[in-house]
Amino acid sequence: MRSGLCGGGAVVGERQKQPFELSFNGRLKVDFQGSRVTSDGGLLLVRELDERLGFGALIERHLTDVRGKNTQLPLTDLVRQSVYSRLAGYEDVNDAERLSQDPAFRLIGSRKIWERGAALTSRLQSFETEVLTQEKNIAGLAALNRELVGQAEAIDSPRRVVLDMDSTEIPVYGQQEQSAYNGHFESTRYHPLLLFNREGDCLAAKLRPGNIHSADGWEEFLLPEIDRQQAQSKEVAFRGDAAFAKPELYQALEERDVKYAIRLPANDNLQRNIAELLTRPVGRPSYKPVIWFKSFLYQAASWKTARRVVAKVESHFGELFPRVGFIVTNLMAESRAVVRFYNKRGTAEQWIKEGKQAVKMTRLSCHRFRVTRCGCG
Repeated sequence: MRSGLCGGGAVVGERQKQPFELSFNGRLKVDFQGSRVTSDGGLLLVRELDERLGFGALIERHLTDVRGKNTQLPLTDLVRQSVYSRLAGYEDVNDAERLSQDPAFRLIGSRKIWERGAALTSRLQSFETEVLTQEKNIAGLAALNRELVGQAEAIDSPRRVVLDMDSTEIPVYGQQEQSAYNGHFESTRYHPLLLFNREGDCLAAKLRPGNIHSADGWEEFLLPEIDRQQAQSKEVAFRGDAAFAKPELYQALEERDVKYAIRLPANDNLQRNIAELLTRPVGRPSYKPVIWFKSFLYQAASWKTARRVVAKVESHFGELFPRVGFIVTNLMAESRAVVRFYNKRGTAEQWIKEGKQAVKMTRLSCHRFRVTRCGCG
């Protein structure tokens, strides 16, 4: 930027004495502040939501500052800078030094930040790798996230809550602790577990080694959330893919009067129950998919009782064999409605994709598992 005087004598890039008023509408004014421009002004709206939901108070309640008394930046400012930089698309702390003087990042913090600027790279990195990774702070982050969602739920929450649980894969960078080869994904990675409500709020997340089963640890996530919702007199329903087709899960849900729809892996016994639907229709095939539904009672060898299974069979033009899917459920709705309810589980996969693409939740490049776990949940 060229320094010097311009026109009426104002320094280039500095604020003019008076905003420029537009003739066609006196309520509009134009103000030039070229030396104080930010591309992250949208964070101020997020900061307003943060204030209304009491994010700062939740930080102080759930996180412990282990740095001692001789600190220059408050804990709440460091947490906000860490979170907001991800929201703005900065994947790690490499941009912290530049962002420390960014007007938006200075305004979202406390008065100390307004005056001196946000944390530099070294300070923010130390905070994320040494302070947040304390065991009590990892547990505190999970509690903070759940209570923050609870603040939003208190404003507007439906009487019926639908929970979706799913796992995903996160590629690793080099020899990261507890990364492992996963035969399903055919690569070395982590395998986190996530729990969502149907509004897309992530209620819980946990980073796990790459070779762990998709449903491992479901009790730790699901049962406390069910208890929380039922304590508020809410009806709870659960959806899960075939990885969660476990008899102990069905039993736990039934004991708590939770409705569920869970995909069942196909087997010969299930297919024998729908043998009449697997025959190709006689005559010229329809260009439109032909769909049949059937509901029947089924008891696998590992089940203590028979349960309702809903089958969906689709015949598509040009395909030799029909597409078949099975859902185990305790819903009383008609078969088509059960399948429609289950299919909405796919939105959880969209929330995961949004987390990967929008806030880069898969950017977990630290070697230590404890630090990496803090970044994911």
